[in-house]
Amino acid sequence: MRIRRLFLTLGLALVGAMSALTAAHAQQDNLLDTIKKKGKLQVGFSSFVPWAMRDKQGAWVGFEIDVSTKLAQDLGVQLELIPTAWDAIIPSLISGRFDVIIGGMTITPARQEQIDFTAPYSTSGQGVAASRQLAANLKWPEGYNSPNVTFTCRRGVAGCKTVEEKWPKATLRQFDDDAIAFQEVINGNAHAVISSEPKPSFFTLRNPTRLFKPSNENIVNTFEGFGLRKGQPAAVAGFNDWINKNQAWLKQRHQYWFRTQDWASLVPNL
Repeated sequence: MRIRRLFLTLGLALVGAMSALTAAHAQQDNLLDTIKKKGKLQVGFSSFVPWAMRDKQGAWVGFEIDVSTKLAQDLGVQLELIPTAWDAIIPSLISGRFDVIIGGMTITPARQEQIDFTAPYSTSGQGVAASRQLAANLKWPEGYNSPNVTFTCRRGVAGCKTVEEKWPKATLRQFDDDAIAFQEVINGNAHAVISSEPKPSFFTLRNPTRLFKPSNENIVNTFEGFGLRKGQPAAVAGFNDWINKNQAWLKQRHQYWFRTQDWASLVPNL
């Protein structure tokens, strides 16, 4: 009799635990419904040019702000922007401080162990800017793989490794500051600089008589997705559907913020 009671007690406890887990999973998986019920989409992000930055009136502008604003509008809810330090953004998402990260976060295996990602909604990567004085007649990319060609990069970043891998014969000069690496090319002391976009595009737009882009394609691509807490497949699917339906609009806004500086007058001290 005692054994039967013990098994009955254990069985009831197991059923209760499974019900609790099912309820918790349903609550997690109901994120989009929860957002609509509370009438607010809470977005975590960090300040990076041109992803998100303050304009001259102190309001947030940038690619991520456009994306978040349209997403909230399409969901029929208000948008609450929650600026967060980059090193704290994943822990803040996990703790429930906001619903989703929309902050130019690259999808990586290490991050996928902590959070889930949607399909990519933007593509970034490393780009190149070259000296009109020194590199105008060089064929891209093979003409740059020569001991007579000098690349610059910021010390310790991925761009330096890219030069070593793709142009092993070239001379590589590394600097502690991105601005100095670009200035060496602007001054005609080096042929080209490798850096994360949109810096090569922006420096070229600001120095059109000194710099040009031998290629508008990224040398190395990275992909960004919305970041979500684990265990929300319906929300991931819902956001993926939105991303898929808005591909043309996302591409147009990305082009505006990353390939032009038509917006530069909005932002102080750019």
